[in-house]
This record gives sequence, C-alpha cells and structure tokens, in this order.
Amino acid sequence: MVYFLALVLLAYLLGSIPTGLLVARLMGGPDPRGTGSGNIGTANLYRVLGLKAAALTLAGDILKGAIALLLALLWLPPLGTWQESALAAVGLAAVLGHMFSLYLNFRGGKGVATTFGVIAVLCPWAALNLALAYAITLAQTRIFSISALLCAWLLPVAVGLFSGSKAYIFLSGILSGLILLKHRANLERLFKGEEPRL
Repeated sequence: MVYFLALVLLAYLLGSIPTGLLVARLMGGPDPRGTGSGNIGTANLYRVLGLKAAALTLAGDILKGAIALLLALLWLPPLGTWQESALAAVGLAAVLGHMFSLYLNFRGGKGVATTFGVIAVLCPWAALNLALAYAITLAQTRIFSISALLCAWLLPVAVGLFSGSKAYIFLSGILSGLILLKHRANLERLFKGEEPRL
C-alpha cells in the first residue's frame, strides 16, 4: 500500500510539471497564461511561439503520463486482481496533476496529451487509433479543440475495443469527462463560430 500511495503521489507531481510554461521560459517567450487562449498546452504554445515550442510541449506532456505509468509497472508490487485498478489510479493522478497543477495554484492544462501518454502505456492500440483520429480531424478542420473533443468522446470506445480491463475502461470514461469539462470555453466558441484555426 505504501508503494502504491507513493506512486500515486509521484504521478501527480510529475503531471503537475507545467511543460508549456517551462518551454516558453526556455525559449524566451511570453507567459502563455497571459497570451492567446491563456492555456499552457500544445495548441496555445503553437499560436504563441510556433511549431518547435508546440512539439516540445506536446512531447513533455505525453511523457509525464507515460513515465508515471512506466514507473508504476516497474515498481508496483503484485496486487492480484487490484493490479489494473492501481495502474489506472496512477494514470488518473498524472492527468489530474496536469489539469490541477500543484505548481500553478491548482490550475493547468486540459489533459489531452497527458491522457494520451497514459493510454499509450495501458492500451497502445487504442492510443494509436486515437492519434490517427486526432491527426485526420485536425487536417480536415484545422481546429485543435475539435480534434481534442472528438478524441475525448472516442476514448472510452477505443479502450473498450482494444482492452478487456474494466479498470482501464472506467479510467477512460473519467478522463473523457474531465477533458470535455476542461473544453467548456472551446465548446462555447465553437457554437459561436469564434474558435481560432491553425
């Protein structure tokens, strides 16, 4: 139990690392929280500082989720029937850290990339299909939020198709709901026709 709680805490702290803010500072750019959409995620870094900053932010946010799960796979002792539930809890902690960062007064990003990192470890085929759906949708619409929203809706379906784990399907449902909630402002702008394109 101690190892499990330590891994959950570590996952939250990893997720809390504000990748976009760090990238902006390293590149000598403005604080993304006060520019563009005010978000610290990939889409806003692309608008504020360009493709390189966006790519670094995306990679960092994905790695936060993936590393948390890989550490859990390495260090978590056998828990029998609770093993998958424990891994799901670690993944949830990483995404919650990103969304409600300890280092940003419990504010943060929208969780799309960190969720992808978690799912990439737990259910790689689901992650691959979601990545393809994201890329195709972005190419067609040129709107980041539409791609993110579509993948959030598809997340439980994809995990359900490629995994028989009830814990992972339950986790994907929670993450889907959290991502959709974090995109409320984007939905409002989409309905008004005001969401920015690439």
